[in-house]
Amino acid sequence: MHVSSSSPPLVSVIMSMRNSAATVGAAVRSVLAQTLPDLELIVIDNGSSDQSSAIVEGFHDQRIRLIRESVTTTLAARLNQAVSLSKGEFIARMDSDDICFPERLSRQVARLREDPRLDLIRCGVVVFTSGGELVGELPIGLDHGDIVARPFVGFPFPHPTWCGRAGWFRNNPYNAELRYAEDQDLLLRSFRHSRLGGVADVLLAYRQDQLALKKLLPGRATYIGLAWRSGVATGEVLPALGGIATHAARSVLDVATLAVGLNRQMQLSRLKLVSPAIAQEWQRLQDSLAEPFSHAAGSAG
Repeated sequence: MHVSSSSPPLVSVIMSMRNSAATVGAAVRSVLAQTLPDLELIVIDNGSSDQSSAIVEGFHDQRIRLIRESVTTTLAARLNQAVSLSKGEFIARMDSDDICFPERLSRQVARLREDPRLDLIRCGVVVFTSGGELVGELPIGLDHGDIVARPFVGFPFPHPTWCGRAGWFRNNPYNAELRYAEDQDLLLRSFRHSRLGGVADVLLAYRQDQLALKKLLPGRATYIGLAWRSGVATGEVLPALGGIATHAARSVLDVATLAVGLNRQMQLSRLKLVSPAIAQEWQRLQDSLAEPFSHAAGSAG
């Protein structure tokens, strides 16, 4: 697949996938259906053993750039690779098992153009299951001050919603060695010299069938180490210790809650109710994508 060389695209959407045959078709369709068509979609196959690449290749759209890699590495490494290949003025993140609402790129790009001070923004996001059921809406932070208020606890800035200036991504690469929390690490290293913001509208649907300790606990453990090293380096040891204590307490709660079978209750406790308007828009989006959402979730990286 080749992208027309006549002029660079406005937006580069970067996606890494591994064994995502069940979900990547809908994800790609949602990107290609954007109301802002001036884009390229860079998809890196991170060592899949299924038909993921064949599905992407089957779209026959010149805006798609598919790179097949035989060796599996970290998501962070593949995102750095995608950034280096990108040609757009703006870069947007996308996972291979999530869904973009049609206005996502146009609204995020408009927000970045509206305020030249902004480097990176997020958007509103709803959580859905592989059966297509909406679970809830993630609480959002739109103002820079709200987003960075508790850096050692974490940033309310979901990774798949990111859209920012290409120069920011190139100047602030991911730590390719991290297997977990690569997004939070990047924000922790860069928030002091970056400007973050957001678009309130729900523009992305995040696939999550249930909370998984195998992701929650390693992510928290990784961030505890990152927070401590950052706190020591910046002289903010006490705030860092506060963030570490918070993550330790949440880890205990995660284990206790999921151990007694309260997975969905914990999932719902982290979310807001979805408005009827968003629910209707989601139904229209599912219909337009014609995706059988009953498939099991794939792997984003």
